[in-house]
Amino acid sequence: MTPYEIIAAKRDGKELSAQAIANFFDGYLAGRIADYQMSALLMAVCIRGLNAAELNAWTSRMLASGEVLDLNFLDRPRVDKHSTGGVGDKVSIPLAPLAAACGLAVPMMSGRGLGHSGGTLDKLESIPGFSTQMTIPRMKKQLERLGVVMIGQSKTIAPADKRLYALRDVTGTVESIPLISASIMSKKLAEGLNALVLDVKYGSGAFMKTLADARRLARTMVEIGKGAGVKTAALLTAMEQPLGAWVGNALEVKESIGILRGEVENAVTELVIEQGAHMLVLGGVARKLEDGRASIRNAIHNGAGLEMFRRLVEAQGGDSRVADQPELLPAAKRQAAVLAPRAGVVQAMDATSIGWAAVDMGAGRKRQEDHIDPAAGLEVHAHIGGRVKKGQPLFTMHVNHAPGRDDAIVQRLLSAVRIGPEDAAPPELFAGIVR
Repeated sequence: MTPYEIIAAKRDGKELSAQAIANFFDGYLAGRIADYQMSALLMAVCIRGLNAAELNAWTSRMLASGEVLDLNFLDRPRVDKHSTGGVGDKVSIPLAPLAAACGLAVPMMSGRGLGHSGGTLDKLESIPGFSTQMTIPRMKKQLERLGVVMIGQSKTIAPADKRLYALRDVTGTVESIPLISASIMSKKLAEGLNALVLDVKYGSGAFMKTLADARRLARTMVEIGKGAGVKTAALLTAMEQPLGAWVGNALEVKESIGILRGEVENAVTELVIEQGAHMLVLGGVARKLEDGRASIRNAIHNGAGLEMFRRLVEAQGGDSRVADQPELLPAAKRQAAVLAPRAGVVQAMDATSIGWAAVDMGAGRKRQEDHIDPAAGLEVHAHIGGRVKKGQPLFTMHVNHAPGRDDAIVQRLLSAVRIGPEDAAPPELFAGIVR
């Protein structure tokens, strides 16, 4: 089939053969098929979808465009986790060292902030000296020695994904569940994993706004993982409000250290324990989820997770003193409270707007070339279901910008919180699991 025939077939809802998909990808990567033709196929996929066979073929070609790590030399099960992103989601930072302290090898390749959603790499780089760039040989040595590495995606891992994502970003095809699934799973399968735990979020601060869409995405990714021989499970979790008490890069690292020190017990801690338990069970180092939860809790309480975090930071060039002195992290010059305009109960929060407010403060990027202020962010004082008094702080802004910029950010934050007289139940954090 010619490129035109392949595009037209998918446009008309016909199934593409694995060979047709392979030929199209090979032609695109070799420069014989133009960006505009790939864009047309992406739009056809966005509208018509991909069935299971097509999706497996599509993911396989993305995976085959680059290097697949061979980590069979490790004497530990290789397990990673991936979150679809949200506001205040810093789970990976305490979870990776905790899972390694419990006997797993965690080859975590993470991303940067995307829109209103913060990125693990940006958060880690708020630690003075911490480097998220590493060669594959050095990555393997660190995994063998420590059992954990937290880095950015190598240029040799699924390079087709980077090219396709750039097209999707400007052609209105980002939200396609098959394309999201292939993008995530091609990168994760390239890590040479035995097992993978997915955290698929839904709600006002997530890319999937409804539980039904999150479940569809989870099911699609789990089937891809299982089809590739990787044990895969997906937790469905709420993102109706910021996760935890802090939003911002250094601020979220500080909260993560508090979890590792056993000083913070909140929704982030719950997710760390639950996702860690699933990682340990899928990796075969815990027999039951109850055993896995106990192992993660024990690694918090006996300091093993904190010590692994300290060693991880040191191995990647960072100032490991932050594990014991979080005040060494970047701190903003100024704080400003955002006060409740009325008394009542917090009925709802628009987590996406809160995330964009943090971006406005400098904690994220509006353009790829924007500079991130690692100290900027928010302390979140109010959550859904909580009662507030008039004049009580809803948020505290941590900023380095001039006070004249505060008003617009304050108005965005106030508009993101709905306060009313009725009681409101906090959203359930866990909505199920897809295996």
